[in-house]
Amino acid sequence: MTIAAILRGKGDAVISIDPEASVADAVALLAQHGIGAVPVMAASAVVGIFSERDVIHALAEGGAAALTRKVAEVMTSPVESVGPRDPAIGALSLMTRRRIRHLPVVEGERVVGFVSIGDIVKYRIDRIEADAAAMRDYIQSA
Repeated sequence: MTIAAILRGKGDAVISIDPEASVADAVALLAQHGIGAVPVMAASAVVGIFSERDVIHALAEGGAAALTRKVAEVMTSPVESVGPRDPAIGALSLMTRRRIRHLPVVEGERVVGFVSIGDIVKYRIDRIEADAAAMRDYIQSA
């Protein structure tokens, strides 16, 4: 199971934000799309990840004034990433080790997707359920 297989199931659309955007704009983007993180893109390069955790840390440090700060000031950087041909279990291991929940999928210099730990777990569960159903069908047909 590769990251590309997960992207085929969930889609490869990437919602991102500019590092010069305000934290308030980033929060609105997360809420609008019902997501927990976005890659921060300068030109076509991922320069950081902005997540719910970054919002919490910024608010704890600066109160409501944190909402006027730039995303670049509060984002998580440097960024860990994976490639589309990387095994999903490797991405899961990286996320666990680094205590992160989101990874940009990069091919060459281009961002081709964004996966969360939930995407990987869902894909694995779906595969296990499909394998179990196939096994039941096989047993019942014998």
